[in-house]
Formats: sequence, structure tokens, C-alpha cells
Amino acid sequence: METIYVRYLADGLPELGYVGGKSDWVDLYTAETVTMSAGDFRLIPLGVAIALPDGFEAHIVPRSSTFPNYGILQTNSMGVIDNAYRGDGDEWKFPAYATRDVTIEKGSRICQFRIVRNQPALRFETVGRLSAPDRGGFGSTGK
Repeated sequence: METIYVRYLADGLPELGYVGGKSDWVDLYTAETVTMSAGDFRLIPLGVAIALPDGFEAHIVPRSSTFPNYGILQTNSMGVIDNAYRGDGDEWKFPAYATRDVTIEKGSRICQFRIVRNQPALRFETVGRLSAPDRGGFGSTGK
């Protein structure tokens, strides 16, 4: 079992952990109350700095309820935090774009993360032809 070291940068946030065995994703919470107007961009502080184990990275995505509840979108689709981002002041944040006026209270669950092993080292080789047959082009699955 890997150990994750968490430094809380805001008082009153729930401790990180799995949600009652329902998922292997871990919820993250807003570290302050945030008010945004439609069209605003904001890095929403999540109130934690985390030291991931060597050889791992974190993937941060919105919860399924984030858009319906708050009308915000994660601007980079998925956040990736490598294990070098591990200092006391390396606070995790959620890059959000507001589609409507909204106030998100401190302690709201707006995103989630999981850790995954780093991709192994790869070597790229240029070839004149690939050996597999074409599948039918982009978006062809199920046709």
C-alpha cells in the first residue's frame, strides 16, 4: 500500500479518503467560498498540498455533479499533477470557467482525483508504413 502525505492549507476541510467504498477516486473540496460570474475564469484553491509517491502522478477531473450543481467547467479537461509538485506551498487548484453566475461554498466537493503510475519510458521510431489494417477513420467504431 502506498502512503500519500497531505498538508492541509485551509482549516475545516474534510480529511481526504475514499467515499464509503463507492469509488477509488478521492474527492477534493473548495478551500474558500468562491463567487464567479458567467464568463469568469478562476483557479479555485483546493486547500491541500500533497506529496505523491515516486513514480506516480495524480489525475484531477470534475465530479459528475459539478456542472449541474455549479455551472463550472474544468478548463483543461483533466489536470495532471506530477510527483515533483510536492512542496508545502504547492497547493492543488481547480481551473474553472463559469457558464453562469455562481457561489460555491467553502468545503464543496467539486472535483476528484486518483493516482496512477507514470508512463514507462518510450522510444519512438519513424516507419514508412504501419503493419495493421485501417479501421475506417476517426469515429468509425460501431459503424
